Amino acid sequence: MKLSIADIASLTNAKIVGDDPPKAGFITGIAKIEEAKEGELTFLYLPQYEKYFPSTKASAIFVRSDFKKTRKNITYLEVPDPNKAFFKIITTYFSPKFPLEGIDATAFVHPSASVGDKTAIGKNVVISAGCIIGKNVKIFHNTVLLENVDVGDDSIIFQNVSVREECKLGKRVIIHSGTVIGSDGFGYTMENGAYVKIPQVGNVILGDDVELGSNVSVDRAAIGSTIIKQGTKIDNLVQIAHNVVIGEHTAVSGQTGFSGSAKIGNYCVFGGQIGVAGHIEITDKVMIAAQSGVSKSVTKSGTYFGAPLKEIKEAFRQEGHIRNLEDYAKRIKELEKLVAKISEQLKNSPER
Repeated sequence: MKLSIADIASLTNAKIVGDDPPKAGFITGIAKIEEAKEGELTFLYLPQYEKYFPSTKASAIFVRSDFKKTRKNITYLEVPDPNKAFFKIITTYFSPKFPLEGIDATAFVHPSASVGDKTAIGKNVVISAGCIIGKNVKIFHNTVLLENVDVGDDSIIFQNVSVREECKLGKRVIIHSGTVIGSDGFGYTMENGAYVKIPQVGNVILGDDVELGSNVSVDRAAIGSTIIKQGTKIDNLVQIAHNVVIGEHTAVSGQTGFSGSAKIGNYCVFGGQIGVAGHIEITDKVMIAAQSGVSKSVTKSGTYFGAPLKEIKEAFRQEGHIRNLEDYAKRIKELEKLVAKISEQLKNSPER
């Protein structure tokens, strides 16, 4: 692919700066700054990557306007946010196509299932009775959809995904390999010294534009629905228990777990390895740092960290004290010795 610098600048509203643009004003590819070759476009948006700038072989680079342009043999594309500009180029020109066409001969589609126009179904896929598959959907190899599953238009389900009965997927949903939607919630009661399984008779509902990473588990509700709302993005290896509700445009990093009936607001961000207790509520626009434990409801927007959870400034202050405990202990011992010495002196003072 050849892209002109002028077209790149036009698409990203970039200002072109540099005395020595690439040959014919074109780039032929994209790359990270440390790996870029002649003829390729790269970007620089974090200070820790500036060390690669003197040696990069890239022909063009997205930078902020205040970046010191010390080289003459590279074309600068000035933008407010190099990261967004670079990924706009990727989205426009380099997005993968995920080729899959038609319905493979090894796939099973139940006669009562409905499959929309231009939908593609891969090898060994099972589409069970009553399923409704929208238009322009791609369902890759070895995926199984049980009875009465709905899949919205323009969705992509990658290989080895399982979607249990009655679950509903919105439009433009993306499900990555190994994910299970609608497995039974972890529901049991103790009777006569043994666990008795509580039937899980609800379903899972995914809103439009939801994306689930690989090996995500979204449990069906005991009754009602487990819900992930529009635009939310879930990383790999996340556990979402029965009757959880996650709001719109929330992002969840890997190895986070939500216990049953937790309710999460809109525009929240969860770092990795966070544990969220059951039956609590987290309001809108809450950011929780990695490896935190959320045991109580969060009613105020903000940034939080720790286990138990605290506002991040308070958590960091306490963390600073914890790191200084050894020094504090030494100082306390010295003070105790000083107090004991003064007490002894006062005890033996002739004025007493």
